Amino acid sequence: MSGHDSKYFSTTKKGEIPELKEELNSQYKKSKGISLQDSNRGCISSGRIDMELLGIDHVMQLLRFGYDLMDEIYCMDKRKDAVKKVIAAMTVGKDVSSLFTDVVNCMQTENLELKKLVYLYLINYAKSQPDLAILAVNTFVKDSQDPNPLIRALAVRTMGCIRVDKITEYLCDPLQRCLKDDDPYVRKTAAICVAKLYDINAELVEDRGFLESVKDLISDNNPMVVANAVAALTEIQDNSVRPVFEITSHTLSKLLTALNECTEWGQVFILDALSRYKAADAREAENIVERVTPRLQHANCAVVLSAVKMILQQMELITSTDVVRNLCKKMAPPLVTLLSAEPEIQYVALRNINLIVQRRPTILAHEIKVFFCKYNDPIYVKMEKLEIMIKLASDRNIDQVLLEFKEYATEVDVDFVRKAVRAIGRCAIKLERAAERCISVLLELIKIKVNYVVQEAIIVIKDIFRRYPNTYESIIATLCESLDTLDEPEAKASMIWIIGEYAERIDNADELLESFLESFPEEPAQVQLQLLTATVKLFLKKPTEGPQQMIQVVLNNATVETDNPDLRDRAYIYWRLLSTDPEAAKDVVLAEKPVISDDSNLLDPSLLDELLANIATLSSVYHKPPETFVTRVKTTAQKTEDDEFAEGSEAGYPESSAHPVDGATSPPTSSSNVAYAGATQPAPAPSSSPPAAPVPDLMGDLLGMNNSSIVPVDQPSTPPGLPLPVLLPASTGQGLQISAQLIGRDGQIFYSLLFENNSQIPLDGFMIQFNKNSLGLAAAGPLQVPQLQPGTSAAILLPMVLFQNMSAGPPSSLLQVAVKNNQQPVWYFNDKISLHAFFTEDGRMERGSFLESWRSLPDSNEVSRDLPGITVNGVESTLDRLAASNMFFIAKRKHSNQDVFYFSTKIPRGVAFLIELTTVVGTPGVKCAIKTPNPEMAPLFFEAIETLLKS
Repeated sequence: MSGHDSKYFSTTKKGEIPELKEELNSQYKKSKGISLQDSNRGCISSGRIDMELLGIDHVMQLLRFGYDLMDEIYCMDKRKDAVKKVIAAMTVGKDVSSLFTDVVNCMQTENLELKKLVYLYLINYAKSQPDLAILAVNTFVKDSQDPNPLIRALAVRTMGCIRVDKITEYLCDPLQRCLKDDDPYVRKTAAICVAKLYDINAELVEDRGFLESVKDLISDNNPMVVANAVAALTEIQDNSVRPVFEITSHTLSKLLTALNECTEWGQVFILDALSRYKAADAREAENIVERVTPRLQHANCAVVLSAVKMILQQMELITSTDVVRNLCKKMAPPLVTLLSAEPEIQYVALRNINLIVQRRPTILAHEIKVFFCKYNDPIYVKMEKLEIMIKLASDRNIDQVLLEFKEYATEVDVDFVRKAVRAIGRCAIKLERAAERCISVLLELIKIKVNYVVQEAIIVIKDIFRRYPNTYESIIATLCESLDTLDEPEAKASMIWIIGEYAERIDNADELLESFLESFPEEPAQVQLQLLTATVKLFLKKPTEGPQQMIQVVLNNATVETDNPDLRDRAYIYWRLLSTDPEAAKDVVLAEKPVISDDSNLLDPSLLDELLANIATLSSVYHKPPETFVTRVKTTAQKTEDDEFAEGSEAGYPESSAHPVDGATSPPTSSSNVAYAGATQPAPAPSSSPPAAPVPDLMGDLLGMNNSSIVPVDQPSTPPGLPLPVLLPASTGQGLQISAQLIGRDGQIFYSLLFENNSQIPLDGFMIQFNKNSLGLAAAGPLQVPQLQPGTSAAILLPMVLFQNMSAGPPSSLLQVAVKNNQQPVWYFNDKISLHAFFTEDGRMERGSFLESWRSLPDSNEVSRDLPGITVNGVESTLDRLAASNMFFIAKRKHSNQDVFYFSTKIPRGVAFLIELTTVVGTPGVKCAIKTPNPEMAPLFFEAIETLLKS
């Protein structure tokens, strides 16, 4: 819409839908007069009507023809105005979806403006009216073959923006034609459309060969087509877990050639792609940088920052110091120029420069003056300039910087003043030779007696004392003069720390601390903790009567009168130290402290690398990795039937089913040499008898094992949850029923057991052993079960250890268990190892890590299995259930009419599982594919995932 169309937004009418409907359907009636093909058309020549040659009837018919033409134009304008009103209503949030059919009928027009408006309406409402949107398909297909390239491009662009599966099917043929269109405008539009289509249906894009067609466009002779192809492939790569767009030496040459000729945003796309390219050697990196350096002079800020990013990435490979020095000199002027733009652009530039100077401070080492704050700079710009000035401060320019900071400390903005005072302190900590000058400036600021300036100065001076101990204590007297003005917790705590740390050099240190003690109960925890420590220091340095009385008062207040556990615990520790060994207290409290450094705003090197790779994006403004605030859905490339068959054949181990109880017919072939510990809780009624005394390990004798290393453990509480599966029924166990299951809790594996005595005699002396198994499960201590009276039960939580008793052969979920007591024979039963109990809490992965891990594992490590009996009815409930078992959701995408979910998890020893679940919600059947460094564990994993999805 043009600037004159604001009137469409100013209507206050109600119930205007019927009127709009009538206007959208306005038609003209064509008179039955002559047409331009009439036999008398010769009477009209050179735009002049020869009235003598025409009879009166023909004249009337000619007039009617003119009227029809004017009527048609009027109706066209009326429909156009109606569509504009609809778009205006849609823009302000009104529901005009009821006009869908009427608006779609206006598509059949040669008027480009009207067609654009209708397409805009379609994009907005097609998702809510997918069945009606099909009505527009024929027009889209027809427009994609229109002689006008603008209309062809408009049709393909609109079809790509309509995220409706039914329309997507019809988009393929027009898109295929447009990717090879003669007009570059159509080709560049089609390239972007491929990226949109990939987001809707990745498999369709790959099946129809669109990716290869877009890759071919990189060799196009039109630079804008090349730029859009790069933009499309980059977007597809960001949303794919498989490599899609890899720059080769041939591609590199094409991109560098197109860089000089395409538009500014095309240059941004190409530069961003080039920044991901790793040159083969230093020479190639120098050649690339040489071709890109002219972009630093561009008028567009985005192009400049993208060029800087690309050059910084390639500079890591350049070994010549002269080349690096020259590049640093070339990058300085364009970065400085960015600071003459609008404040918002200045802020973005400053946030990026903040990252750049942490890696390459020499780039702007001589340009610190451009970061001096102006009186009319917004506060957010001033704050960023201060940060950069601190980073660029050196012995050579510190005098200029201190003059600026001192000037800023007299400003009216309190936050800015505080930041300026702290900046002086940080410079003192950073530059040892300038520390004395920084302290002189701070003392001058203290003398102006502005309360918040004084308090900030005391805070930073405390840090300076920690950086340079026993160097500048002569200024303490000046600080003490401002004691009465302190009212902020951090300033009070800093002053108290100074008094305690240098108590032996302050004559009236006890009086100064006593002035704070009067309000001890009302002080914040930060101040109370410092008061406690400072008083103890004073007592240890001056063990006279005054400090002795003070320490009694402080310790009493900190232990009896406070509810703060940190303060109370510290006071008790000091009290115990002072009462038992004062010399040890001196060694602890008066120990030499490590020297601090100014690293408060330095980023971790790995994080800095990632942020520098994302210069000119929101990541570089937030100073956070993209995955912390951007959600991307990763899609996987389609697998061929042969691949799926090969993957399926790897999962050749039979699924273990529930195992029946074997009874006491035969012992296991081998058993664990580690015994178990447990926790007891009678159920449903507590046992009246006390726990049984330790008994000799008769089970070890029976099975021929040595259990001399058994040690008792504490008894944790029994876990709540679903009923445990019965593994030894009472009918088989002579009245003893045992239910058991492996569970995971707080990173520990337990064997949860329930013993029920349905016999007529008390049972005691319980012991347990496990046969060798695939995960080497064994007990962490002995099994402790109280004496079970008839009709009672006991719930036990037995801690387990892993990888102690490994079995040979392929992994199996079979867990063979033997239990005995003093009154009955040994009972043998089979349990099932549920791998999901072993999923650890550190199995969560970021999307980027998931993508890298998936790519790094070979295809031979991918195994899949169909789970036909599983139905996913609710997505949210399923995700919550899996997350509760430490199976963490990564991403979701659409694949035809199926939903594809990606998860990550780990089992002990850091074995990761990358999971892809494919299903149609509400329909039976789930396909599970996993990638893992240990594919032999796949059968156990599939059993676990089936159990989780069934629960």
